Amino acid sequence: MSKRHFQIALIIAGMLLGVACESEQDATRNSPKGMVWIPAGSFQMGSELFPDAQPVHKVKLTEGFWMDEAEVTNAEFRKFINETGYQTVAERPLDPADFPGVPEEKLVSGSVVFSPPAQSVSLQNPMQWWSYVANANWKQPKGPGSSIESAEQKPVVHVSFEDAKSYCQWAGKRLPTEAEWEYAAKGGKDNPRYYWGDSLRPNGEWQANIYQGEFPNQNTAKDGFAEVAPVKSFSPNPYGLYDMEGNVWEWVLDYYHPNYYEKSPAIDPQGPSEGYNPRGSGAPLRVQKGGSFLCSDQYCMRYLAGSRGKGEETSASTNLGFRCVEPG
Repeated sequence: MSKRHFQIALIIAGMLLGVACESEQDATRNSPKGMVWIPAGSFQMGSELFPDAQPVHKVKLTEGFWMDEAEVTNAEFRKFINETGYQTVAERPLDPADFPGVPEEKLVSGSVVFSPPAQSVSLQNPMQWWSYVANANWKQPKGPGSSIESAEQKPVVHVSFEDAKSYCQWAGKRLPTEAEWEYAAKGGKDNPRYYWGDSLRPNGEWQANIYQGEFPNQNTAKDGFAEVAPVKSFSPNPYGLYDMEGNVWEWVLDYYHPNYYEKSPAIDPQGPSEGYNPRGSGAPLRVQKGGSFLCSDQYCMRYLAGSRGKGEETSASTNLGFRCVEPG
């Protein structure tokens, strides 16, 4: 290479480096409020601890994206409701055609609320701690008489998949794919037991809002919270994301199928092409990620890294929320 060509090469390299640095600075300067940048990359997806999260397999995400640093809060969801007049699934009247044989006076809108029993019970029957509460919804999470007036910074709950998707669209965003969510949650770590690492309490500190004590009747709340915690109550992960484990389950875009990982694409997986429901009827299942404040080593260990939850698209509960992403 001649001296002149070498000089030109240096100039071009300098220009490209300058553009790259400028783009990175612009991305930081223009970052959407309340969101953090997740760079493209590869990771090991899944968990050897759960049959529906196997096999653990390498996944590559070819595009970076912005992600809400925390779960969508009651205050944020209230703004969406006020500006659009949207009515959540839990607030809508029930259609008698969907409930043949049920007296019409029993068809009252509502949602599922965690109602801990007064004594120890068998863990084989979840109906002992879950109750359908009439008129329970996002703004009165325990039913009539409850409110979110002192819980503006807690994650919104009692939101269905449809509700979460509608909010994200209103905000100019979308729900994350399962792969995007898990990649972001692992924060660059290679197959950790927990999203933050391999120790439940590094340096003796709780890292997430999960259940301590005897489930479901005696929560000792050693992590500081017996129920849903305000967002950002615990330390963020390496990407700057809060509450990727525990607190509330989070909806993602993907349909759920227990065997999907056996044939999942290695690049930018989007989930199965159609829904699945083990009962063969009803709304299809969507994936939920991260676990909730009700997860413990006694019951529902699916707060562990790489695990998967699931729920019908129309379902909602006292421990189910979401966050959004936005393309880079």
